[in-house]
Amino acid sequence: MIFLISKKCFLFFIAVLLIIACIVQATELLNSSYDVSRELFIALNRPFKKHWNASHPNDKLIIKQSHSGSSKQALALLQGLRADVVTYNQVTDVQILHDKACLIPTNWQSRLPNNSSPFYSTMAFLVRKNNPKHIYDWSDLVCKNVKLIFPNPKTSGNGRYTYLAAWNAADQADGKNKLQTEAFMTAFLKNVEVFDIGGRSAATTFIERGLGDVLISFESEINNICNQYSKNKYTVIVPKINILAEFPVAWIDKNVQHNGTTQVAQAYLNYLYTLEAQEILTNFYYRVNNFQLMESKKSYFPTTVLSKVTDQFGSWHKVMQTHFASGGELDKLLNIGRF
Repeated sequence: MIFLISKKCFLFFIAVLLIIACIVQATELLNSSYDVSRELFIALNRPFKKHWNASHPNDKLIIKQSHSGSSKQALALLQGLRADVVTYNQVTDVQILHDKACLIPTNWQSRLPNNSSPFYSTMAFLVRKNNPKHIYDWSDLVCKNVKLIFPNPKTSGNGRYTYLAAWNAADQADGKNKLQTEAFMTAFLKNVEVFDIGGRSAATTFIERGLGDVLISFESEINNICNQYSKNKYTVIVPKINILAEFPVAWIDKNVQHNGTTQVAQAYLNYLYTLEAQEILTNFYYRVNNFQLMESKKSYFPTTVLSKVTDQFGSWHKVMQTHFASGGELDKLLNIGRF
């Protein structure tokens, strides 16, 4: 008799759990992102979850993050990582998801505003207290006594933008004289003390290991590092001639269909264009395509001339083949230098 009652109680308990499970869902969303965006998306995830839960009260949304170099993240998706959305720092790292595995459609860039880039940045320098090496522009980075820290362009979108920004500045200074630009880039690369795998590891090398005179990274990362460690120890320099670094996003069609997360994935990326999200982005020193908001935060963002990669170098496919493929310009320049 006791056994029968216990069995009935057990079955009743299981039934209650099944009813609760049906009523309260638990959706998981995985965001695959570049390595210096951890804190940014933690700040964005909180308000988005509130918005989502307001219209989906029975859905307990869990947002997970995966971070490393943008190109490494893209490779992980090609190898089977079932991320629902990607938030990268270079167009090619999203495009490869279509080209290599058809995870997203051809028109992925036209599905959201501004070429599916809800925010953007540029490159900046972090120098040590009182700027002892007198670093103010790209031309100052080729002096013999200056040691540079930035990510490897082979593994990092951050590093590729640094390389392209330096090339673009040299091009504009010498009237696109390729021999002079190559000489500048040879000296520039020769001054690299450490080529780290990504932006966060480069920051660790500069801040915690104390190596190098100049850390080159995204303007957003440089400012956040300065605020985190001490404004009295470092100075932020934004060069006058610079490059536009777009931050493309996409939901991964094949994965969201498999995961059943199409609606929340699309809502998550659309949220990045809202005023609330854009204000959070500017607080992290990312630039946005909202003129009024940028005017209100103009003290955050020094004036700089931003060149589009595609205007200066051609398509991203051409850029990758010309500069970063095996035997390309980067390899040739490194062979000329000390590497």
